[in-house]
Amino acid sequence: MSAIHAEESRTVRAARAALDGRVRGLRAVVPFIGPAVIASIAYMDPGNFATNIQSGAEYGYNLLWVVVLTGALAMFYQNLSAKLGIATGKNLPEMCRERFSHGTAIVFWVVSEIAAMATDLAEFLGASIGLGLLFHMPLMAAVLIVGVATYAMLMLDRFGFRPLEILIGALVGVIVLSYLVETVLSRPSFAAIASHSVIPWLGGPNSVLLMVGIVGATIMPHAVYLHSGLTQGRVVPRSPEEAPRIHRFELIDVVVALGIASLINMAILYMSAAVFHATGHASVADISTAYRTLTPLLGAAAAGVFLTALLASGMSSSVVGTMAGQVIMQGFVGFRIPIWVRRVVTMIPTVVVVAMGLNATATLIMSQVILSLALPFPVISLAMFTRRRDIMGAMASSRLTNAVAVAGAGIICLLNAILIWQTVGLPLPFGG
Repeated sequence: MSAIHAEESRTVRAARAALDGRVRGLRAVVPFIGPAVIASIAYMDPGNFATNIQSGAEYGYNLLWVVVLTGALAMFYQNLSAKLGIATGKNLPEMCRERFSHGTAIVFWVVSEIAAMATDLAEFLGASIGLGLLFHMPLMAAVLIVGVATYAMLMLDRFGFRPLEILIGALVGVIVLSYLVETVLSRPSFAAIASHSVIPWLGGPNSVLLMVGIVGATIMPHAVYLHSGLTQGRVVPRSPEEAPRIHRFELIDVVVALGIASLINMAILYMSAAVFHATGHASVADISTAYRTLTPLLGAAAAGVFLTALLASGMSSSVVGTMAGQVIMQGFVGFRIPIWVRRVVTMIPTVVVVAMGLNATATLIMSQVILSLALPFPVISLAMFTRRRDIMGAMASSRLTNAVAVAGAGIICLLNAILIWQTVGLPLPFGG
């Protein structure tokens, strides 16, 4: 038996022991931890840094409720995606190709590939900015180094799913530790955090773009597609009765991983609110400016920690984005391309942006808006499939769960409609 199969067999054996009740407690949960950890890194990517930094700098703590709401929706939809993979043994793109017409599946694929390219643009740029600022190197050189490093990380997949899951988990740990340090150094108002996390605030027209950007950065189309692919064959149910038990273990994975991601997003915004907005630096809308402003305000150590988190975020999320791209292409159109080809192709937009000297953070924020516009496709199709008993069996969503799925998709579509309304120059029906 190869080392890859031996590693995967150990994980599956441990999972079977938990399902059979031979192992309990934390040891029973560990074999199921991994898919949501990989998916969660998409919710801590550099696009989140860009939108949350600008939101906190401009509007203080006011948009924290958007982060909390979208974090909860992200957890909800990722759980539905994981459940789909467990119940059907197929991922969401495969289900779309099987259940939709050929033309509809092609449209979904094209939109999903555009979203994947926007995702990779944000992740590559963020990691490159972090590397360039941390080591004082030209941005183009940082782009090339990040490209090689992420490809090397992707090659870990040759050794089974566990090594890559462990590496991604370690990078998540780096981000978590970084923002624990930033929280201590920035000394935010915990009373303001608590109140603005639950009290909605809409603001004026200028806040709408950032609100939609937060949604696009938090609920990621490619992560929704990918999660079903990560669970579809990881621990295969031996009977229809066993599938719900597998899902209950995977739900723990989702709650823990996505809960951490939500806390990180909140930390990015409240750190920006406490450091930039509170000190009169509301115009900080650029990652590079944020780094340079942090240095005199909190010291070089805080700025270095910020860049370390950004680099870990960009590297790991870029790897996950490439994995999602492979699942999307294979699922929708039934073929794969070599991983190095996808890595090179998805680098091209980043190289163009850097070569043209475009504003990197503005590009990051616009990429998140593109993601938000693409998001209705996976969430609506996910709601359609998971409510059907002929597809999901006993794991079909209840009426309440389906109502939440539809309502969440409605909120996303409403925000998109407001964005389009504003983009074409029409006034919004509320003041500034």
